[in-house]
Amino acid sequence: MNSNFFFKKKIYKLQEILSKDKIKKNFIINDIKPLHVAQKNDLTFFDSIKYKDEASKTKGGACITTSKLEQFLPENTQRILVKNVLFDLSKILKKIYPTADIDYPDFSLKKPEKNKYRSVKFGNNVLIGKNVKIGKNTMIGSNSIIEQNVVIGKDVVIGSNVIVKNSIIGDRVVMQDNCKLGQKGFGFIPLKNKNIKFPHIGKVIVEDDVEIASGCTIDRGSIDDTVIGKNTYLDNQVHIAHNVSIGSNCMIAGQVGFAGSTKIGNSVSIGGQAGISGHLKIGNNVKIGGGSGVVKDIKDYQTVMGYPAVPLKNFLKDQKK
Repeated sequence: MNSNFFFKKKIYKLQEILSKDKIKKNFIINDIKPLHVAQKNDLTFFDSIKYKDEASKTKGGACITTSKLEQFLPENTQRILVKNVLFDLSKILKKIYPTADIDYPDFSLKKPEKNKYRSVKFGNNVLIGKNVKIGKNTMIGSNSIIEQNVVIGKDVVIGSNVIVKNSIIGDRVVMQDNCKLGQKGFGFIPLKNKNIKFPHIGKVIVEDDVEIASGCTIDRGSIDDTVIGKNTYLDNQVHIAHNVSIGSNCMIAGQVGFAGSTKIGNSVSIGGQAGISGHLKIGNNVKIGGGSGVVKDIKDYQTVMGYPAVPLKNFLKDQKK
């Protein structure tokens, strides 16, 4: 997760951002990354037993965790023990990435330069930020905004009133009117008298041949990235929260909502107005009926329906009672 959209305030040593009594060995922090991609100079975090497998394999040099979870970490990963992992992590993120907790306006926006984007067609009132890359034969509709450092592939069609920030878009993607990509997710730490904003330093990755229908919102990742796999189609008004990963060849009907950090396999079909809870794993070739509420992991080739979602046979039996 190389964050091209948020830049470190400075290079920090571990002892500069954490109290010395919590640190056994100091090192220069390269970045803050999830367990599964962290390297020896990265700071990572482990806040739920659900991620014990990733924790046991992490290569992260130091990990913010609790006394109950530290046993699952490798011996060479330094433990930084706290009471509330996400609260301490949010404070560290805010210090290293001071602009990632609020979506500040992009004041580099201006009308596209014709010499720079010769093979791109723009509608009226389109605004482009600095360092934006757009591939050949792409079309962008009126009143759309592409913010700084966004990358868009070739043969992409973007409708009107679309806002794209903190995102990398593949080739031949279709994005219909009124979509919003790359905004900060719904992440905060609730305290008694104040909610602490959780900085989001990830991005949105939309792979090749994806179609995103009108009015969809796709939040950028917090520490990880939000990913939409190849040839996946989203119907109108789908909401995808931070860190969600959707596989290839999926079909998502209108008004489906995904809570944060859920992983969806390949060739998954989801009916309209279904809700998928956070931190779940949905297997390959799964079918989820419209209006369902998914609150547990689903294995490959399952068909589920209802609230809470159960195997279709069980759902039909319950309807006959």
